[in-house]
Amino acid sequence: METKEIIKTPAAVEVTTEAAEQKAKIYIEKKPIYSACKRIFDVLCSFLGLVVLAIPFLVISIIISIDSPGASPIYVQLRHGKNGKVFKFYKFRSMVPHAEAMLDTLLDQNEMEGPAFKLKDDPRITKFGHFIRRTSIDELPQLWNVLKGDMSLVGPRPPLPREVEMYDDYQRQRLSVTPGLTCYWQIQPSRNSLTFDEWLDLDLKYISDRSFGTDLKILFKTVGAVFGMEGE
Repeated sequence: METKEIIKTPAAVEVTTEAAEQKAKIYIEKKPIYSACKRIFDVLCSFLGLVVLAIPFLVISIIISIDSPGASPIYVQLRHGKNGKVFKFYKFRSMVPHAEAMLDTLLDQNEMEGPAFKLKDDPRITKFGHFIRRTSIDELPQLWNVLKGDMSLVGPRPPLPREVEMYDDYQRQRLSVTPGLTCYWQIQPSRNSLTFDEWLDLDLKYISDRSFGTDLKILFKTVGAVFGMEGE
């Protein structure tokens, strides 16, 4: 069979290059008034949430201490926020102590393509950890991150440093806004089956679409996802 060589003309090369550049960048509007009002909303809601949930937080912490003796009920990680700034990220412990040290032995079982790690039957998750992940209760301590300004109620989820190290310029655009407790990805009906590229596209869609209307819609749908126990 004769093989035909495909030769790109200068015009074709120019079109290809232009398409690549268009994929590499999205238009990110600054929206200063929206950002200032959103920050006020974040502070009020996170402060109220921390006050109302103080006793439930105490109960959850006691259960975690019983489930994982000797380990702190609050797990602290380093995450990347807006413009790549590193901050301390808080969540209720859902994994056994030294879970991070066990990660290297599980990387070859990763079910998520790209930089993120996802394993449905992760052996590091405790019994109570499965419950608080399904209900997204494990994420509630991030209300403190929201109050501090590291995070917002709505925005792309903050990635781990090892994930960011693998980002290309296109993927780094998800770091252009303040990360959030919830986002488009978390309200998808089958969110755990999404690929990393689909997750990324949803984050970039949020960055382009962000507004009070969009934020309220995501928050409302997040409540339904929580009661539907669509976590993990």
